[in-house]
Amino acid sequence: MIEPYYKSAKNDFLLAKGDTFRLLHEFDFKFDMIFADPPYFLSDGGISLQSGQVVCVNKGKWDESKTPKEMEAFNKEWLRLCRDKLKDNGTIWISGTYHNIFSVANCLTELGYKILNVITWQKTNPPANISCRFFTYSTEFIIWARKFKKVPHIYNYELMKSINNNKQMTDVWRLPAIGRWEKSCGKHPTQKPLSVLVRIILASTNGNAWIFDPFAGSSTTGIAANLCGRRFCGIEQEEEFCVMSKARREELEDNTIRKTLRHHIVDFKVIDSLPATDIPSILCEEHAVEYGKLPFE
Repeated sequence: MIEPYYKSAKNDFLLAKGDTFRLLHEFDFKFDMIFADPPYFLSDGGISLQSGQVVCVNKGKWDESKTPKEMEAFNKEWLRLCRDKLKDNGTIWISGTYHNIFSVANCLTELGYKILNVITWQKTNPPANISCRFFTYSTEFIIWARKFKKVPHIYNYELMKSINNNKQMTDVWRLPAIGRWEKSCGKHPTQKPLSVLVRIILASTNGNAWIFDPFAGSSTTGIAANLCGRRFCGIEQEEEFCVMSKARREELEDNTIRKTLRHHIVDFKVIDSLPATDIPSILCEEHAVEYGKLPFE
């Protein structure tokens, strides 16, 4: 049995510290959804602009550059291991840029997943282009795939339509990158915004679903899951990010902070403004957690 690094009092947030390739072999549990933000392998001495300052983009040893063959082997292995942890009707979301997303797409197809969408996340506040020699990078891609080609998956179509001004939600999402309000416990170098994770979770899971993140980082997936009334299990190998994850989850015990977070997230703003009869409550409200078998048991 894996000993969690941190477990919330409600058992709705579990985090293990260690190598995801090893730990995925050590427990037997099926999740409703997986979100993964794997390394982009961009730490090669480049520079970028953050808050008006030129900074090095090296993020850590875990993000050091790999050859195309090494990248493909890495992606195929973690995707294979994660597939075994998905329920038959489960789905997986993977974020990336052109540096790694094409490799991920090829591996998904080879492993038998069915790609449902490739979301283009258009950032409303992208960093500036320092060199001014090419177009400013303002997008990332998020692949959505299900485990089997012919087993139906969950898609909360009516909910997505309701939060999109009663129009079909498209595969282009205009959402901001992380704001200052998301850095109260520190900042992960590749931290994803809660607004993106909340939409993903609301779109493809129901209340009390178990959501897994094999590269948890500062556990934005887990915070979004708990805000949506879902349960979270994650693996992270870096101590500093495990500490950050624990601090972020413990903040949620303060109802004022929880309400403030919801107020900042655009989809919650829309949901909270709608008549209760317009949205199926199980999809968007927080619920009591059902106790039962936990992922690491």
